[in-house]
Amino acid sequence: MVRPIKCRRVCNMPANTTFGSHQADRITEMTVDEYETIRLIDLEGLTQEQCSVRMEVSRTTTQAIYSSARKKLADCLINNNLLKIQGGDYRICEKSGRCNKKCPGKMNRFKNCNKEQKNGSGL
Repeated sequence: MVRPIKCRRVCNMPANTTFGSHQADRITEMTVDEYETIRLIDLEGLTQEQCSVRMEVSRTTTQAIYSSARKKLADCLINNNLLKIQGGDYRICEKSGRCNKKCPGKMNRFKNCNKEQKNGSGL
């Protein structure tokens, strides 16, 4: 039996959800939680362990999400694909819009999870 996916905490939704040329031949879809790992690790400079605390998931889950996100970014850059950020299993932090680098992990538990399924293989 497959274990249910745990919601990942996201501090903010991306300001823009589409990047690249709209004349691109292919579309690569990145989930909101993949976007959040890129933001936390690459932009804020957190370790995977610190990122996992912020997102309230295990470090191995963070590593898998981050690896997937980097592969999608590389695909967009190398193959000139359109990048769309949407979907995933996430919940928005209750401090959304007011989060900063000191936003603690383990905040109040959320009852609702945005369970948006990606359509197809993301290509």
